[in-house]
Amino acid sequence: MQVLVNVDVSNLDQGIAFYCRALGLHLTRRLFQGSVAELRGAGVRLYLIEQANGSGATPAGCRRDYREHWTPVHLDFVVDDLDAAVRRAIEAGAVAQPAQHAAWGSLVTLRDPFGHGVCLVSFNGAPPYEVGAT
Repeated sequence: MQVLVNVDVSNLDQGIAFYCRALGLHLTRRLFQGSVAELRGAGVRLYLIEQANGSGATPAGCRRDYREHWTPVHLDFVVDDLDAAVRRAIEAGAVAQPAQHAAWGSLVTLRDPFGHGVCLVSFNGAPPYEVGAT
């Protein structure tokens, strides 16, 4: 079994530039007449899918909205050097919240240029579920 991650973006070239520059992913191919980009890195295949702002997202009538938003499904990228990763993400167009520190490590919540929440995580040894809930 494989997991494929799909992220809607309003501008595919801008999405490719952000995810490659900010997170070190690389473009492997374009699909569907160039409206989908496959990026690889971080142990996943991430597909950026160009969808217009305001276009239909579900049969129930939800519309895509690229203003800042939150969804319970989001991407966390584990990085070795949190400060350097945050710097790259900001230079590529992300907006970052202040770092949160805990016994297990540190976390920075970002907003990508399309309003999606993306977290950068740096573990200090064991994953958080082995250290405790804090």
